[in-house]
Amino acid sequence: MNKTKKIAYVDTECVSCGACVRVCPLGAIIIHRGITAVVDEKKCVGCGKCAKECPAGVITIMEVVKA
Repeated sequence: MNKTKKIAYVDTECVSCGACVRVCPLGAIIIHRGITAVVDEKKCVGCGKCAKECPAGVITIMEVVKA
């Protein structure tokens, strides 16, 4: 049986302000090449703090199937 896991997803409209990086309690988000936020799916637990803090509103919490 497959299990699901919640993770953050960053849309391509990211303004790379770093707000999500500062609030992530697990250090699961980095700003890649100063262009966009990238989520480490292995670290992310889908707590939603980054989505609430994002001033551009481009982070959503999604449920994915873990194989």
